[in-house]
Amino acid sequence: MSAPARFNPVLDIVERWATEEAEAVALVSIDAQGQSARSQTVYELAMLSRQMASVLLRLGVTKRERVMIMMSRIPAWYTATLGTLRIGAVAIPTPNQCTARDVAYRIKAARPVALIADEAAASRLGDVVTEQDAPVSHRIVWTSTGRKFADWRDLDTLLDELGNGETPEDPTAITDPSLIFFTSGTVSYPKMVLHRQSYALGHVATARDWHGVGRGDRHWTIADTGWAKAAWGSLFGQWHERATVVQADLVKPTAAEILRTIQTHQVTSLCAPPTLYRMLVQESLDAYDLGSLRECTAAGEPLNPQVIRAWRAGTGLTIRDGYGQSESTLLVANTVGMQIRPGSMGRPISGYEVAILDDQGGRLSTGQVGNISVRAEPRPAGLFSEYLDSEEATRGVFRAGWYFTGDKASVDEEGYFWFSSRTDDVITSAAYRIGPFEVESVLIEHEAVVEAAVVGRDDPERTQIVCAFVILAKGIAASDALTQELQEHVKRLTAPYKYPREIYYCAELPKTISGKIRRSELRRRLNDGLSGA
Repeated sequence: MSAPARFNPVLDIVERWATEEAEAVALVSIDAQGQSARSQTVYELAMLSRQMASVLLRLGVTKRERVMIMMSRIPAWYTATLGTLRIGAVAIPTPNQCTARDVAYRIKAARPVALIADEAAASRLGDVVTEQDAPVSHRIVWTSTGRKFADWRDLDTLLDELGNGETPEDPTAITDPSLIFFTSGTVSYPKMVLHRQSYALGHVATARDWHGVGRGDRHWTIADTGWAKAAWGSLFGQWHERATVVQADLVKPTAAEILRTIQTHQVTSLCAPPTLYRMLVQESLDAYDLGSLRECTAAGEPLNPQVIRAWRAGTGLTIRDGYGQSESTLLVANTVGMQIRPGSMGRPISGYEVAILDDQGGRLSTGQVGNISVRAEPRPAGLFSEYLDSEEATRGVFRAGWYFTGDKASVDEEGYFWFSSRTDDVITSAAYRIGPFEVESVLIEHEAVVEAAVVGRDDPERTQIVCAFVILAKGIAASDALTQELQEHVKRLTAPYKYPREIYYCAELPKTISGKIRRSELRRRLNDGLSGA
């Protein structure tokens, strides 16, 4: 796809569609009970984006300034996101499970001028948004109850009062900044991944070739709005193909709730993490009418071949695996019409050249395990620009004209890719990527902990689970009660999905000569059943 010099996804995808088919349903939002659904036409979304854009401009938010958005899967998330992008401001989607501590770090790192949150998020942020070292100038909250928050302005009121101003007709070049995602790190706090306006075009292949959607389809990606995965399946790629996006505000959906949603709302294309598919195949699939469903995809972690077989036996449909990152759009996938090799990631999609390279950038032979690498010059539409404020990290992954993903795989004689492992110590658990450094940092804040090391242990249901090795302070004894206390301590101070499901107490940690923790040794102990000190 040729990219224009001037491009804005809200104007060039949403507004354009609205001029063609104003009454086309672009979004279906399902409530937390899975019952009530609100449909919005593409005209309504375009109108709300104009109103939100006007609000931001009249508050003084300008192009390239950053707006943090922390909302659950509700219609207001689209109002906030589309309005932000429409004026060329940079949106920072933020996971709903982030604690005040998590948000404080992100605010200090990204320096947003505005924060738009729902009632649940605003209620737990406390004084974070007004702290003097990183204040947020504009704080906007959407509520369903009419609850008032000190120092916050009501979103619906602002839309009524300020949503009728002029908005720019040509706000952005295709290379202008668009989105910032935070990605987990191994030896530091999360890095900021900066995407350009072209990122939306990078997801056209995600929607068309992988999700398999077209005009009249209904696509549902099950993902938190704060993660890049939401952009994969809930924003511009599907609308470019004139499909309807489905979002469901189900917090911890059961298999029955997911299957009922597919049945009731006639979902034609489903994308979910392997963890959920593993749960779904335990349900009596023949108890539901899944006749609307035509395309099934999975990403976020490797998909077990036995789950593919069980889903096919229950539905007649094949789950097509795909691979990509917060730093990219879809890179490698089993696309529509492609012969599936169970367990394979698939082949590179259009718009990317992907190869298996050694550490020096040389191509490896068929069957050899090496670095999954993406040709970065010229920069593909969906590949990120840089890690903001981290030149060293950026240089570390962009080398000799290639982007090194940090993952390892091999490629067979027919061009199918086969995932091997992460290069670094990031833990993949139920499609979440968890940096050990964050969990270790929280653990050592507890008075009972002197030192901690966090690794992932292989798990058939979640791919990996978070495990911690802990050295206790003098005079503190290990106990089940202490383990539970440490787990609750982590849940309080950082997103709950990061807490260690297993904690092992030891006298010392294996380290290199330079004093770095040898996490590979700890993983070996766990996987060999030798977790003791």
